[in-house]
Amino acid sequence: MPAYPTTTKYGFQYLGNSSPTKMEVHDLHCEKPQCQISEILRAGHAVRFAPDTLAEAKRLGYDNCAYCIGGSTR
Repeated sequence: MPAYPTTTKYGFQYLGNSSPTKMEVHDLHCEKPQCQISEILRAGHAVRFAPDTLAEAKRLGYDNCAYCIGGSTR
């Protein structure tokens, strides 16, 4: 399983929002208030990737966050 549930935003760079209506990846090194990472964690939709790369998130179908990464296709 290349995406693992997580309850923290520490120890890795990319965090996915696995909500079926979102499916977006966030770069925690460039986190913006609009990313609402705390809400993603609280809702239980946070996942981390193995390997912890943007390429892996994209391979799994996650779209870029418009705020911290840019280039969202939604």
